[in-house]
Amino acid sequence: MDKNELREILRRIDHKGYPAYKDTRGKYDFADYVLSIDHVQGDPFASPSKLSVWIDGNKAGFDKSLYDTKDKRIALEDHLLRNMSRQVRDYSFKAKGSGKSGLISVTNPGQEILERTACQINADNGNIVLRLEVGFPANGRTINSGELEKILFDFLPVCVKKTLFSRAYRPEILKKVADLAVDQRYIRDNLEKLGLAAFVANGSVLPRRSGVSMLPLKDAVPFISPKSMEVVIKLPCAGSITGMGIPKGITLIVGGGYHGKSTLLKALELGVYDHIAGDGREYVITDATAMKLRAEDGRSIQKTDISMFIRNLPGGRDTKSFYTEDASGSTSQAANTIEAIEAGAKVFLMDEDTSATNYMIRDELMQKVVTRDMEPIIPFIDRVVELYTDYGISTVLVAGSSGSYFNKADHIIQMKEYVPIEITKEAKSEAEKYRMQVFKSTADEPADGIAFSDGIDKALRPSFERVVRHDAAFARNDRIKLKVMGLDGISVNKEMVDLRYMEQLVDSEQLNAIAYMIKYLKLSVWNGRVTVSDAVEQLYKRIEDKGFAAFMKQDMPGNIALVRKQELYGAINRCRELIKIEKG
Repeated sequence: MDKNELREILRRIDHKGYPAYKDTRGKYDFADYVLSIDHVQGDPFASPSKLSVWIDGNKAGFDKSLYDTKDKRIALEDHLLRNMSRQVRDYSFKAKGSGKSGLISVTNPGQEILERTACQINADNGNIVLRLEVGFPANGRTINSGELEKILFDFLPVCVKKTLFSRAYRPEILKKVADLAVDQRYIRDNLEKLGLAAFVANGSVLPRRSGVSMLPLKDAVPFISPKSMEVVIKLPCAGSITGMGIPKGITLIVGGGYHGKSTLLKALELGVYDHIAGDGREYVITDATAMKLRAEDGRSIQKTDISMFIRNLPGGRDTKSFYTEDASGSTSQAANTIEAIEAGAKVFLMDEDTSATNYMIRDELMQKVVTRDMEPIIPFIDRVVELYTDYGISTVLVAGSSGSYFNKADHIIQMKEYVPIEITKEAKSEAEKYRMQVFKSTADEPADGIAFSDGIDKALRPSFERVVRHDAAFARNDRIKLKVMGLDGISVNKEMVDLRYMEQLVDSEQLNAIAYMIKYLKLSVWNGRVTVSDAVEQLYKRIEDKGFAAFMKQDMPGNIALVRKQELYGAINRCRELIKIEKG
């Protein structure tokens, strides 16, 4: 329909009851773009109406070179979305009325670049769709269509013109967006070749402004690599870049309080994402599979094989298929570790401050007082080397009060006033003087050995054969209710999943994606025969082919951001009655 037909509808329903707004549903030609009114809110106090703007690629005019790879396409989508968010902010609530009347809202991204439904570019033809929300104005519950006419015919066209067409941008700005995406991908793809778990460029700004702001801290100390760990990478677009390469293996980060240990670790945690120019962490790049591990008292564990770390529990409880509704610190961290292996993580990121002490170490005195046969926990320190040699999993660990890992570490970095100094040689020399006694395997105790690859103790290899039961009651329910509580968790049909301690989730729209993914798996995949890992891997293969349509209907909302499969695994493993995992 022509836009004038929309104007006629608005004038016809003016001053009628709010439900008459539903007559506006449909698509309207505004010459340069098509406006689609996809969902109309029930009243001015309900969730805002959902609209989308569709632009033909030829009219949008963005050069194919700006979106001819997945990384460049996502970066361009992100750039357009950020600009649209800034534009609509100037017009939101300028149209007046009751409740949410006059709201104009699109996703406002954080510092990370995520693939989102809010703005999508077709890789084949450059067609653009942008999804937004608008509060349709009313006085009380009586339609005020004159105010909506302002939004749709005056405010929105200006925002679209300034953000979704190439002519609104200087070509060199768009090229910088694409070039940064290319360079970030190049570093990430070459970490393996360079033998690195992560890379931190010189000049990076790691500290953030505050605990509630992820913007870079003004006048922060720029990051400078120790000369002994310096790596030079020749980038495709920006030329050579120098920084600290964190090698594969075991890296320890030490130092006094408030000297930047946790700040560096936090940057590495979020280095699994690309960051926008000006963030300060554009060239902090971590292995894409890296996972932050911590203790998580009270989490549920759904029949996970934690026997690599915990065995011989009092009462003979099975740790090959361990289940609890209320895990302890050590048990939860053991489960988190095993689940990260299942999710394909190749780097573990850990902080002594958020870890269970008895899971991480047992000092010499404690070993003498509480003998080995009385302690069911095999601490992480006794597994960390073999996790690398046998599973290829590196560990980056922040330690501030214990030097127990000095003998295990391949590299030791001391943070001093936010400046990293490599102290591997000196620290190991001191550690030799105080080497603590470690557990040793014996021929008659193969079950406690720590070697996997030589076949001595294959029984220690965790099993990932958990099968999810088909939930007929769930499948019969046509109105599945999904709810997201910020970054705290999700509920699916009132079943809560606590995600507060999955620290690499950065946006509530990622939790929206997790909720839809779980819904899809429950309805379409889990039939009582498929394992958790097979289901997740199958889903991500579908996503590679179909994008968001792999787990959502075609009329998708504009508030979904794709997550790594590691986060989906984490959410599934934290479900209680929702998932109902059984041992296969």
